[in-house]
Amino acid sequence: MTLNAALGAAATLVALAFSISTFDRWLRRRRPHDGAWSFSLLLFAVGSFALWWAEARGWSLGSFRVFFLAGAVLNVPWLALGTVYLLFGPRIGYITKQWLITLSGVAVGVVLIAPTKSSDLGGQTMPKGSELFGVAPRVFAAVGSGVAALVIIVGAIWSIIRVTRGRMPAISEANRHITSTRRHATSNSLIALGTLVLSGSGTLAGRMGEDRAFAITLLVGIVVLFSGFLVASNQPKKSQRATQQLTEGIAR
Repeated sequence: MTLNAALGAAATLVALAFSISTFDRWLRRRRPHDGAWSFSLLLFAVGSFALWWAEARGWSLGSFRVFFLAGAVLNVPWLALGTVYLLFGPRIGYITKQWLITLSGVAVGVVLIAPTKSSDLGGQTMPKGSELFGVAPRVFAAVGSGVAALVIIVGAIWSIIRVTRGRMPAISEANRHITSTRRHATSNSLIALGTLVLSGSGTLAGRMGEDRAFAITLLVGIVVLFSGFLVASNQPKKSQRATQQLTEGIAR
């Protein structure tokens, strides 16, 4: 197994494990942003698996379409949906999700049936979307990776600024309670950093090649993102006890 294939395998296993963990939190708490993050991490796992498969067996049109769809078009928008839920509340989040479901379906159809400029990828080197696809798939990728990443990064920075000024991080969730300003700032910083890492494959590609750059940024970016999710989701023990006592008091 080559180093690129090993990195792809590691990214697949890590993303899948994180997706299962986040999905378990969604099952227990039913918070919509956990559901969005779970699906996004599953898409990261699918994209990483396509990279692993292609590096181990050679690139084909099928493996590249799956990699392009899950790893460049769909994963970051669903990650950004979690930010929308946290900042704008369930109503705006639900509307955004309905639009995202529709656009995701259109993107799947466009990428899977889009004509290509070449039918033979040569087997070994990762092709570039700009050299293989026409306009439509590349537009979906640009919006998915660019605009959605901007939503995550700007949302994280904006939320940090609001909390450090003593205000609530969300616009519409007046009841959302922040137990620690430092914890909130750390979680948002990690999520923004993970998004930047995932967007940094183009910078690394000049030194390492497309395959190695994508493999490294996928693995590192997923780990950093999930670290941010953990910090955001886990309350300190004192806060958990206080919340439990409050709940018991209300029940009585």
